[in-house]
Amino acid sequence: MTGSPFDCWYRLGQVLSRIFIPTFGSIEVRGQDGVPRPGPLIIVANHQSNSDPPVMVYAIPRAIFFMAKRSLFWGPVVSYLLRAVHVYPVDRDGRDMDALRWAQFTLKDGKALLIFPEGTRSPGGLREATDGLAYLALSSGAPVLPVAITGTERIRGMFRIAFHFQRLCVVIGEPFTLPRPEGRLNRVQLQRATDDVMGRIAALLPQSYRGAYAERDEEGRA
Repeated sequence: MTGSPFDCWYRLGQVLSRIFIPTFGSIEVRGQDGVPRPGPLIIVANHQSNSDPPVMVYAIPRAIFFMAKRSLFWGPVVSYLLRAVHVYPVDRDGRDMDALRWAQFTLKDGKALLIFPEGTRSPGGLREATDGLAYLALSSGAPVLPVAITGTERIRGMFRIAFHFQRLCVVIGEPFTLPRPEGRLNRVQLQRATDDVMGRIAALLPQSYRGAYAERDEEGRA
């Protein structure tokens, strides 16, 4: 999708996010200098509201690609605009092979892929993540970048940030690569890798936001 007419739409989205978010709210971004560019990258973040994607577009200093539930793609105009800003439709039953292939191709093409590992919004605290991100990271070998978002849980809807002056914070952690186990991946290995990734996100969050990963983070990770 790079080099296509879609690029100008994404750049426009970046410009708008950098105008409207600081105008109608207060946002702090830490760790931008540590974002690898270029090259394949899996960005993983907690997910608190529909405003998280535009906040990430604001915070990450390179173009990002991400998936959204298929029901958002209603009508040709909305579908075109979503795809134009690098959004791909996905079924939320966890068995969308087309979306998986798209994600793999996106990484193979050297792009940055944003994943919300919890699979749905969890305002105020982390919930148990699915193992899809671990499979993608282990099978692709792409580095993983943990990110923590706070403040968006108080925003109701993606387009109402202008009416809710909020203090937002995005903390970008250090990129890392999951060690590839020998042999065929199994559920235990995927769960272990998922817990590792989520533990790193939890470590960037205030204690009150860590939810299901609070005790695990306190115990420490390997």
